[in-house]
Amino acid sequence: MSVNDPQPPQPVRPAAPQDSAFLKACRREPVPHTPVWFMRQAGRSLPEYRKVREGIAMLDSCMRPELVTEITLQPVRRHHVDAAIYFSDIVVPLKAIGVDLDIKPGVGPVVAQPVRTRADLERLRPLEPDDVGYVTEAVRLLVRELGGTPLIGFAGAPFTLASYLVEGGPSRNHERTKAMMYGDPELWAALLDRLAVITGTFLKVQIEAGASAVQLFDSWAGALSEADYRSSVMPASAKVFESVAHYGVPRIHFGVGTGELLGAMGEAGADVVGADWRVPLDEAARRIGPGKPVQGNLDPAVLFAPRDAVEAQARRVLDAARGLEGHIFNLGHGVLPETDPDALTRLVAYVHEQTER
Repeated sequence: MSVNDPQPPQPVRPAAPQDSAFLKACRREPVPHTPVWFMRQAGRSLPEYRKVREGIAMLDSCMRPELVTEITLQPVRRHHVDAAIYFSDIVVPLKAIGVDLDIKPGVGPVVAQPVRTRADLERLRPLEPDDVGYVTEAVRLLVRELGGTPLIGFAGAPFTLASYLVEGGPSRNHERTKAMMYGDPELWAALLDRLAVITGTFLKVQIEAGASAVQLFDSWAGALSEADYRSSVMPASAKVFESVAHYGVPRIHFGVGTGELLGAMGEAGADVVGADWRVPLDEAARRIGPGKPVQGNLDPAVLFAPRDAVEAQARRVLDAARGLEGHIFNLGHGVLPETDPDALTRLVAYVHEQTER
């Protein structure tokens, strides 16, 4: 966006998060416009993020409440999105219970001692709220700063956490993970059950501190068949969702490459299901089943195209969402690091303008 471009109008902010377009869409209520937020909206695409993170390791940044607050607020200020997503990393609760791991730049989470035996499993103690007191502090700071803009809590799903723990880091084929799942199903079930309890506690901490909704990210679930997901993964995800059901906040489930799993993911207990860009939203909604709003699903790479092309592709998403029980506009995965921030700002304004009721 050049200095000569008109600044996009800022949406009128609700007095309370419960009145926001985002939470209304989650509840399948009429909305003033289609709400927009982006996975990884707070991150490397923003120069202000790179500036405040300079010289600070990723995990360290997740443990500094004032820094987490600033990073989480940055895209709300810049893009005028309808919700903030808590800035964290899926391995934070594992680090908090003493797992020896680090996030290596250009690689991702690396675990010093992978979990591959029953003895290894015993190292995974339950997460206590005091283990992540910095999360409670950051969420409280954010809720105060955000006012009527909802804050979405964040956690990694048991399968994705298990994959990192068993493999020792990111994996293309998840060989060791699947070897345990098929070869020692009792150990596998015990591992996922333990991770479900840890994840549930991590979400509870965020909700009790004031988060208005939560999203469970299952980054690697797309590596599974539907049969394996249902038998070996879905019970643990369902346990996470059930553990926070009594709070009454919307629960969102998202995975990458999970087009064939959408029906099962819709049954796991979430109130909203996210779809990546590989499945049109109307087809995604059909697979998920009735009664659940759909979140998504513009291809993140589209944002590198000219403005007219971005708007044309966004229009396709909006057209596919017409008539659904609820729609939250998002990307089909996280914002790519080299994305022009102005393209995101323009996209938010376009969706708001095109869907204004």
